Amino acid sequence: MRISPAIPVVANLLLAALWGFSVFAGWGPEAFCSEGGCVERLDGVSRLSALFAVIAACCTAGAWLAPRARRDEDRLTALMIAALAVWVIAEGILFVGGLIVR
Repeated sequence: MRISPAIPVVANLLLAALWGFSVFAGWGPEAFCSEGGCVERLDGVSRLSALFAVIAACCTAGAWLAPRARRDEDRLTALMIAALAVWVIAEGILFVGGLIVR
């Protein structure tokens, strides 16, 4: 069974947007912090999550910018699915870390 490359692309874009809103638009502190000191602790969690977000963004960029990956549909799909998995890890770090700092 073959997966269309559009599905992992859309999933990566949605997860990247969710991560960006959680970190930069204040969704994370709104969801997890009701007290003042929590925001500073959540910033540390966001920095840890950012490491994985950078890896996911690099996998996504590599899938679309590398000529070998663009020409080989299996390689493109593998890189996009790897990026998807790393985005899920980055989101998981934000969620679990948010619960811990709460």
